[in-house]
Amino acid sequence: MQPLNPALLPDLSRRRFLGSCCSAVGATGMLSALAQLRVLGALAQPGNGPRTANADGDYKALVCLFLAGGNDANNLIIPADPAGYAAYAAARTALALPANTALPLVTPTSDGRAWGIHPSMTGVHQLFASGKAALLANVGTLLYPTTKAQYTARTVPLPPQLFSHNDQQVEWQSSLADRAFQTGWGGRLADLMNAFNTNASISMSISLNGQNSFQVGRNVSQYSVATTGAIGLTGAGAPTGTSVASVRTKAVNDLLVSPQGNLFETAFGGMTTSAIADSALLSTILSTGTTGANSAFPTTYGAFSTSNLAQQLRTIARLISARNTLGLKRQVFFARIGGWDLHDNQVDNANPAIGAHANLLADVSNSLKAFYDATVELGVADQVTTFTASDFGRTYNTNGDGSDHGWGSHHLIVGGAVKGGQLYGRMPDLTLRGSQDTGARGQWIPTTSVDEYSATLATWFGVSATDLPIVLPNIGRFARQNVAFL
Repeated sequence: MQPLNPALLPDLSRRRFLGSCCSAVGATGMLSALAQLRVLGALAQPGNGPRTANADGDYKALVCLFLAGGNDANNLIIPADPAGYAAYAAARTALALPANTALPLVTPTSDGRAWGIHPSMTGVHQLFASGKAALLANVGTLLYPTTKAQYTARTVPLPPQLFSHNDQQVEWQSSLADRAFQTGWGGRLADLMNAFNTNASISMSISLNGQNSFQVGRNVSQYSVATTGAIGLTGAGAPTGTSVASVRTKAVNDLLVSPQGNLFETAFGGMTTSAIADSALLSTILSTGTTGANSAFPTTYGAFSTSNLAQQLRTIARLISARNTLGLKRQVFFARIGGWDLHDNQVDNANPAIGAHANLLADVSNSLKAFYDATVELGVADQVTTFTASDFGRTYNTNGDGSDHGWGSHHLIVGGAVKGGQLYGRMPDLTLRGSQDTGARGQWIPTTSVDEYSATLATWFGVSATDLPIVLPNIGRFARQNVAFL
């Protein structure tokens, strides 16, 4: 690409350039900027006390745990009353858990049915019983509230490409199923709330599993971190040394800061230099200690298993422990575990309570319990909320030894601020061809939208009712802005 010729741009004055940049921001960016000004104005008001950005207790972190591939929530929560279990076993056949193996869910309210959670979920079951975890039933992507009659007659718009992995992952993470993807709702949340982070050293949006749609924002960029810590340049060394690695690093640094005649080259150099500096800073912070009474890191780190998910959550705990050093009052994290697209070999044929799906659930359960315990030791359990998301649920009946793509699914919310020990939303009518089945296989039409689920989390994070449509533009189509699990 050739450098820009100033002679061809006679009107590119400073004022014209700034005006063009402001125009390029667009309506969403302008709304985000105005919303941030409202946040800053609220922080500046006298008497706000714990709402000020400098208040030590005013820290919050939201952790999205994405179950990539579509979790079979029909075996996450199963009927526990005799009639309900008998119908479940008849419909699920080879996938049905053995009778009386599910861990009972004791809830203060009931629709007349009894429920249990998969026996592999012992850690989550403990959190549920102690009031630190809740379950939200039958959540999914929706454009409007939808009944079976409306679905069948197509009298309301439906999310495009239902039952498609890629599309539904993006729609879950953007919460804007009726628009071409531009930003995720976690990214819009970060854009809005970044005003809390007045002295931030790195981005408030950190991913432990690569790039994702959830954290894509207009102003706040997602920052990827490995389970071992900050991601640095391969083969790099201290730029002041004499080794080959050091000489290489010095050469790269010199190239990045050298004058460029092209705007894109200049921007690339600046962004890369900033990323290298962020990596070095984070590496220094995370290498200061691991455990012990004099360490900033919890002694409970030993409770994390060696699984990739556990290590993702362990690193998130370490990053949370460094929040004050990093100058962050609000953080949004993303973790992901794959393997849920179980069209076959979902369960062990001899014992459906074990197998591939049980192993995944056990990993999620144990990792969430270890992570919650770490937040307790860090003193931030009430300020950190973890929630699950997934492409979709799966069919109620089996294709032989697995399940196929569904729609509505059940999800977990964990944290000290959670009004736990309860099952929120409405469990579906578990009848094939019934009132909530899209057809004949048990693909449940959601009764809680991703928007309502996300709005509840965003409200807890500090988004006002006035600003909620900035994060979730479609929320006005639904009756609830708060499902009240927080």
